[in-house]
Amino acid sequence: MAGSAPLVKVAPTAGKKVAIISASWHTDICEALIKGAVKAMDEYSVSYEISYVPGSFELPLAAQKAMDAGFNAAVVVGLVLTGETPHFDYVCSGVTQGVMDVQLSRSKPIGFGVLMCNDLPQAIARIGGVGAKEDKGYDAGIAALALI
Repeated sequence: MAGSAPLVKVAPTAGKKVAIISASWHTDICEALIKGAVKAMDEYSVSYEISYVPGSFELPLAAQKAMDAGFNAAVVVGLVLTGETPHFDYVCSGVTQGVMDVQLSRSKPIGFGVLMCNDLPQAIARIGGVGAKEDKGYDAGIAALALI
């Protein structure tokens, strides 16, 4: 575990709208991450829309489309698990760089809730809920709100 999340100050966000975008693989993990992001939005009374893409690799394009459609921020969530091939490395690098490129080109924040784990127990420890030490969906939501 990386430790507990820092206390992040969120300024008033009235009238803002956030896109919560999830990969469709590992639906139980992704639904928990979405729940955490929604908790952050509800905590600050921010409106949001949830959408799904096929996999984590598609998250940057979906975030870009959301930004271009007028959303003030996005939160992307997904899970990429280590496998037997270099696919893990390519997907992780691609989604990370893609999200960064969209943030910088649109000057709008994207909360990064894409887990990159060796196995399911590592992911479960990061999705909030019973026994989890972290809630990366919530953390990603707060990060996006802090930068709006």
